[in-house]
Amino acid sequence: MDVLMPQLGETVAEGKITKWFKAAGETVAPGDNLFEIETDKTSMEVPATEAGVLSEVRVAAGEVVPVGAIVAVIAADGAGVRPAPAASPAAASPPRQAPAAPARASTAPAAAIAPQPAPQRPIALDPFHAVRTPERNFGPARLASGVAVSPLARRLAAQAGIDLTRITPSGAHGRILAHDVESAIGAPAPAGRPAAGASAAKVKALYAAGSYEEVPLDMMRRTIAARLIEAKQTIPHFYLSADVTIERLIAVREEANASALKGTDGEPAFRLSLNDFIIKAWALALQRVPAANAVWAEDRILRFHASDIGIAVAIEGGLITPLIRQAEKKSLIAISAEMRELAERARTRRLKPPEYQGGASAISNLGMYGIREFSAIINPPHATILAVGAGERRPVESEDGVRFVSKMTVTLSCDHRVVDGALGAELVGAFRHFIERPVGLMV
Repeated sequence: MDVLMPQLGETVAEGKITKWFKAAGETVAPGDNLFEIETDKTSMEVPATEAGVLSEVRVAAGEVVPVGAIVAVIAADGAGVRPAPAASPAAASPPRQAPAAPARASTAPAAAIAPQPAPQRPIALDPFHAVRTPERNFGPARLASGVAVSPLARRLAAQAGIDLTRITPSGAHGRILAHDVESAIGAPAPAGRPAAGASAAKVKALYAAGSYEEVPLDMMRRTIAARLIEAKQTIPHFYLSADVTIERLIAVREEANASALKGTDGEPAFRLSLNDFIIKAWALALQRVPAANAVWAEDRILRFHASDIGIAVAIEGGLITPLIRQAEKKSLIAISAEMRELAERARTRRLKPPEYQGGASAISNLGMYGIREFSAIINPPHATILAVGAGERRPVESEDGVRFVSKMTVTLSCDHRVVDGALGAELVGAFRHFIERPVGLMV
């Protein structure tokens, strides 16, 4: 019985085995943890679903393989036990050969175990070996014809920043294969589209040997690179900046925290941050300007009823944007508690796909680092992202002369396909209204 690499989310095409809990020759029972896998956003333990002996481990810890690849074999007895393969020097590089077809398809986050299938003709819609191009990868990526893509071709395209919709498939049933992508990488870039960046060899040739250290890319860094290229090449960004007065917001926050009851341990029941108020204000602003609470879906615009907001959280090696769902309906205390819990699990890579997939807008706050103003890149398929700078005392002219008030600068990045200038300005104005009248956020 084959143990397959499971799929953790619709857009996940490969996973990295970080640890084996069982060795070849050991007995396993249903529920025993077999191995731990890591994708670009999360990690989890994969249990066995059948009893037997782990007769073969085909993928060593540290290797990356496509979804549906056979990573181990469980037998009814210990006959024919093979030792685990040694970890390859370049653990992040998956095997070049596509794995044999799995016995049955499963997208549940558990080891898929099935008997070896009898030979049969290829199935065009095999969810493991014919991964349909996702809507938000590599440009305007929904193929109207439903063209399938092999996992290896998908990985090569991600690494090279190749738009799969521009590749002519040569495989059976109109499937895009690895050599199709390799041919596209070697071909000149189409008119109007930037060419791929210089190769590693060309970049290294500019520097003296021994003057640098090579850091291999992990899955998260590769995904971030691919999505940022996608965002800047396919989303027509424009930016709107505004200064927002936060004098009253600071006072309300301090008063709210001072009024928090203390528990038996002497700690206050809650402690609100400025970011909690910003999340609630942005959620209410999207409700006040519903046309901006939307995403681009190629041949249509999707407008949402709830304000599901992604919050950028810095983690080791990159960042992730967990979602506060229906933030407009939640109290500041609930938002604060949920944000702390999501951020903690994000840093340990324990978020589940529904906790970071979706939403129409996001917030990136670098104020705590002393950054006054910046412009953020939209996270597809979102249509907006709000960049929040640090609060600081600034001089303001008044009838009595010059006085100092607390202000912060926010910059809204907009997808011009969804949000026009006037609509974006209206959204920023609604946000300013709630921030400068913070009592309304408490009810």
